[in-house]
Amino acid sequence: QVQLVESGGGLVQAGDSLRLSCAFSGRTFNWLAMGWFRQAPGKEREFVATITSNGGSIYYTDSVKGRFTISRDNAKNMVYLQMNSLKPEDTAVYYCAARRPVDSEFSSWGQGTQVTVSS
Repeated sequence: QVQLVESGGGLVQAGDSLRLSCAFSGRTFNWLAMGWFRQAPGKEREFVATITSNGGSIYYTDSVKGRFTISRDNAKNMVYLQMNSLKPEDTAVYYCAARRPVDSEFSSWGQGTQVTVSS
């Protein structure tokens, strides 16, 4: 059974950095695409970044390009989201998610970690 646990959220000031971590439990991590999503208060969940199983392809939503970096360590079953130059509009609950290669949607989700950026 797949389990995802996020950590690393917190309260920071605009311009600061945070690194989110996602610990994956299961035997299939190395062939899953992984992603980060976020949901701000009163808004729908939105895509942030995704990385393919071998790290060969990475995609970001436009609003975080140049500031956020997604990475993975397949030896440790970990996914990371390095967030630099944080803005108040980055405030949200951040979720880690996993997608099988045969699926078009992410099907496994973590519980989320809160990121709050003050101005």
